[in-house]
Amino acid sequence: MKQLLAILLIIGALWGCKQLYRYWEQVKARKEAEDRGAPPPTAVATAPSALPGLPANLEASLQAAQKQGAAGLKNWLKLYRPYVSDPRLAAIELDYLVLVSSSNPQEARKLFEAVKQRTPTNSPVFPRIKQLERTYQ
Repeated sequence: MKQLLAILLIIGALWGCKQLYRYWEQVKARKEAEDRGAPPPTAVATAPSALPGLPANLEASLQAAQKQGAAGLKNWLKLYRPYVSDPRLAAIELDYLVLVSSSNPQEARKLFEAVKQRTPTNSPVFPRIKQLERTYQ
């Protein structure tokens, strides 16, 4: 049993190091592009499913939650928010707030403000935030 636990810990540590290395490479590439004087990445209209930040193993559960509507998406966010990162998390939360806005406009405004505050202007989600801004402020 101890050997199995040790193997799992080693595998987890290796996976974590791999993720950290990928993140570092992204940061380094962005920094090099800025140093060369290249403009920051523009917000291209991207399909939400193409945005980074959602582990592949959670994609199916997200699609099932989206089919259940606002309640399903709210439950999904409660369960999986710690495992999802921006910009995909922001896109999912924007989908949820649009669904919940008719039944709970205060919650939608509060969530919109939170998403807007943490989303940089060079994020692929920023154009959607600008589009929804008039509605939720």
